[in-house]
Amino acid sequence: MKPFRLLPLFVAIGATFTLPVQAQSLVDLYQSARGYDATYQSAKSQFDATLARADQAKALLLPTVGLSLGASVTHLDNTLVPPPQSSTSNFNTQSATVSASQPLYRPANRASYEQGIKQVDLAQAQLAAANQDLIVRVSQAYFDVLAAIDNLTFVKAQKAAVGEQLASAKRNFEVGTATITDTREAQARFDLGTAQEIAAENDLRVKKIALDQLVGMNNAQPQPLAQPVALPTLVPKDVNAWVAQSESNHPGIRQTQVALEVAQLETRKAQAGHKPTLDLTAGYNLTQNNGSASTSMDYRTNAGTIGLAFNLPLFAGFAIQNRVKETLALEDKARSDLEATKRAVAQGARTAYFGVESGLGQVKALEAAEASSQSALDANKLGYQVGVRINIDVLNSQSQLYDTKAKLAKARYDVLLGSLKLRQASGTLQAQDLQGVNALLAK
Repeated sequence: MKPFRLLPLFVAIGATFTLPVQAQSLVDLYQSARGYDATYQSAKSQFDATLARADQAKALLLPTVGLSLGASVTHLDNTLVPPPQSSTSNFNTQSATVSASQPLYRPANRASYEQGIKQVDLAQAQLAAANQDLIVRVSQAYFDVLAAIDNLTFVKAQKAAVGEQLASAKRNFEVGTATITDTREAQARFDLGTAQEIAAENDLRVKKIALDQLVGMNNAQPQPLAQPVALPTLVPKDVNAWVAQSESNHPGIRQTQVALEVAQLETRKAQAGHKPTLDLTAGYNLTQNNGSASTSMDYRTNAGTIGLAFNLPLFAGFAIQNRVKETLALEDKARSDLEATKRAVAQGARTAYFGVESGLGQVKALEAAEASSQSALDANKLGYQVGVRINIDVLNSQSQLYDTKAKLAKARYDVLLGSLKLRQASGTLQAQDLQGVNALLAK
């Protein structure tokens, strides 16, 4: 009997992973998504709008200047008794006034200005969070496509191996060294492989569509990992260090911290309702009269004024006191929100850390399982050839080997993605971190 041999797996993988001319790295696709993704563009526009709104708050501390112009025409009709002693006259007046006001003491305006500055910090934290989210979403779509390619490759390789096993079973049945059961078992596995291949092709198609939609490209081709894969170690290997980083760097904590500071300034604004205000005012008026009711002569009046405007609120129906109570309650709410965010971020950092640590352990275990599955398949093939193993043993070993290979490839992608998510959970994720993943890609 002719010895049974599997098609070399590396041939199938090499055919699938042959790099197209236009293959893109993870950094390339991230840059493309940065200029195309609608969610990120929305966050960027919100950031620009917040900057403009912060500049508006500065106007509360700057002087205001106004110009007003006026013109009027008067018709005067005097009738004397007895008639016909009467007179009629027309005269007109033109005026121009320039007025200016400079706040000298307005604590509410000062608090509003400081709130505008805090809003800029809030917008920066929101934009950083949107950028980190974009990095993770692109990486997720990138590795999803690579995992789908791997899965399709392994399904095709398994189907080819089952096909050879089916052919061997048919030959053995024809010469009388095997039963029809071996043929039918192999045929069932071959048909199952066909169904799995169709599902894997569809899954790859869907994953590619998702990636194309995210990065704004047609038929994006992500570069696979270079072989052999050498995953980076986890640095630092201390969960508390990652949690500490998250407390000082996470955009979510920065946002709630700024929200608390804004709430405190809102309390200051409310308390300023009890305080006086003082403004410096100045004005200049020019009036041109072409006659009047008392004289027919033209005359012009110039008047300049400068002074101080003082205002002291005395009683507003307890509106100010109740407003202060409201802002104090909202300040307590913001403080509680900050504490809840800190706890959630710390928990997220711990979860992400242990996820990566577990993933690295799974990769090592699956690498050992891959070697063991390969040895088991070789032993079952030899046993089948000498008659101590049956066909189903070989088929089961083949399924176990390729399933292990698919799980190993997926576990490696999960570790790389988990490392990025860990940096996101700690608030340190930046676009430069993608260079580390790029270094692992095939050239």
